[in-house]
Amino acid sequence: MNFGGSILLVDDEAHIRKFMSLLLRHLGVDRIFEAHNGTTAIEVYKAERPDLVMLDVNMPQMDGLETLRALKAIDPDCVVVMLTSLANRQTIDEAVALGAANYIRKDAPPEDIGRALAETIDTCFEQDEPDAGSPPP
Repeated sequence: MNFGGSILLVDDEAHIRKFMSLLLRHLGVDRIFEAHNGTTAIEVYKAERPDLVMLDVNMPQMDGLETLRALKAIDPDCVVVMLTSLANRQTIDEAVALGAANYIRKDAPPEDIGRALAETIDTCFEQDEPDAGSPPP
């Protein structure tokens, strides 16, 4: 994965933030911001404008869907990947309808999480390069 951007990691559980941070660093991400709840995530997003947000669904005070709504109100183009250990079809559908780029189970094997994240980054941050045989537009 070749991603030089920054990521905001939002989860109320410190051990999950640590695990995901280690995984992201292993994937080559150097700039990682963390937040332990939705309110702090919004503050960090406004201050740092990370390229991607990894957002837990189930958090106290302000859950992931509420936080996703707030982030999209601030920046409709923000890229958000939802994280959860519960795969509820209704929640997945709502997150996608609200504009989530992907939905990753945090209890999946690390290589599956890494692969899903890399695919999301490739899709959302793909740079269209002219084909060598095609004239520039």
